[in-house]
Amino acid sequence: MITLIRTRILDDLRTDLSNREADARAARSKAEQYELERDLAAAASIRAGATVEELRASLTRATQDAARLEGELETLRAQSLLDTEDRQALRTLLRVTRKHNQQADRVFVLFHHGRLHSVHPTVEAAEIAAEAEGAPRSGWTTHTPGAALPPACEVTWRVQPLPFGTTP
Repeated sequence: MITLIRTRILDDLRTDLSNREADARAARSKAEQYELERDLAAAASIRAGATVEELRASLTRATQDAARLEGELETLRAQSLLDTEDRQALRTLLRVTRKHNQQADRVFVLFHHGRLHSVHPTVEAAEIAAEAEGAPRSGWTTHTPGAALPPACEVTWRVQPLPFGTTP
């Protein structure tokens, strides 16, 4: 009878050991997955930083161009030799430049399940990028200012405007 009890205990211990080994393998697999996700998030952060720097440089160039064009327009207005068509062309060019500068005061960040995916100069560009990654073409809604955002884990794709200043 003692032999039967010891064999049963030994079998139970072996079963328990194999269960613990399976748990350990699952934990190692999960840890590897988390490490991969961490590396992907770090790479996305680096890409986002580079994109922000590129956008800052573009904003600086556009602001300089606008200032130059405004100076040129004032100089040309002072000259009475400009005909109506030239003035209209300059006004159109100035309007387009000012509009471009007004749009550059913010960037639009695309999040996928709450994680940073990419940074874009316009909402449309962010939506196009999301659609290229498999987001549905319809169903985009705007967020009411002041209203609470749903939790990031509940939203597959989110475009969020962020203020973009010229000073770091």
